Amino acid sequence: MKMVIFGLTVSSSWGNGHATLWRGLIRALARQGWTIVFFERDVPYYAGARDLHEIENGELILYPDWQDAAPLARHHLADADAAIITSYCPDANAAFELMAEAGRPLRIFYDLDTPVTLSLLRRGEAVPYIGPRGLRDFDLVLSYTGGGALDELRDRLGGRLVKPLFGHADPEAHRPTEPREHYAADLSYIGTYAADRQDALVKLFVTPARARPDARFVIAGAQYPDDFPWSGNIFFVRHLPPEEHPAFYSSGRLTLNITRRAMAEMGWCPSGRLFEAAACGIPVISDWWEGLDAFFEPGSEILVARSSADVIAALDRDDAELQRIAKRARERVLAEHSSAKRAEELQSLFDLAVDGGDDEATLEMEGT
Repeated sequence: MKMVIFGLTVSSSWGNGHATLWRGLIRALARQGWTIVFFERDVPYYAGARDLHEIENGELILYPDWQDAAPLARHHLADADAAIITSYCPDANAAFELMAEAGRPLRIFYDLDTPVTLSLLRRGEAVPYIGPRGLRDFDLVLSYTGGGALDELRDRLGGRLVKPLFGHADPEAHRPTEPREHYAADLSYIGTYAADRQDALVKLFVTPARARPDARFVIAGAQYPDDFPWSGNIFFVRHLPPEEHPAFYSSGRLTLNITRRAMAEMGWCPSGRLFEAAACGIPVISDWWEGLDAFFEPGSEILVARSSADVIAALDRDDAELQRIAKRARERVLAEHSSAKRAEELQSLFDLAVDGGDDEATLEMEGT
């Protein structure tokens, strides 16, 4: 079986959440027997931070512009069984024209940024990666977000078969590992700077750091401004490549997850890093959003923070209690939120789309 993907990036994890998710899913699909061809426009900001150069059982095609990519895309689509276009693919509409022309492959749109897509639509703005006919010409529409977002993708954009494909973690890439002294933290956080996360980051990270001056707090990420409210016990790791994530997580007592505002407001949109951290065996404390309790059980598998006091209370828990929470969360990820599990779900959705039916039993959790 052969799949062609037209995406934002798989080659660089810098400043985006797509790459790591695709890597785990591609590896799992390859083990199911899929050959994957991934088309990615070669842009300077990803080329300068490229941390993957080939994909398992497939081909990574980096192209300077669509004119160069089109002949290769046409060639690969001719014998493909499925073709996927993702949100933020810079050549999404041109790629769809070739998909329609080829006729053969199952046509799929995967919105990895559903809250952004729907926010643009609500403001009456154009969505650059979706053409004038919306999503009605796709055989299957996948959404990184469940819940009411699925109805909006159907009603606003005409998606005929709309299903969630949530985030996940690859246990081969994300697993407990030896801690490293320079990553040691009482509370850690991985995340690219985002203005709409800043208030929550101050409340759930900076304020607890100031309240616990003898504790060590570590942020890893990119694009943090010079005027970020650092304190003497907050340490910074500039861009942490994916292969360092397990050591980073494994070096802390507790790690923080903060959800982008649009994702939190919509709910049912778990960050891939939530699963990756749990897979690495570190207890996670997260902001609250609707649907979180469908992925992890609050208090048992994950801690929830609505205030600075909640974070401080979590830091005051003893290590044995935190490790029990971490152990249960890792077990949940391995059972329900691994890349292999998502690949199985994706295969079931392909089969459903080919049959033209709608069987709610094909996916355990839609978030509706």
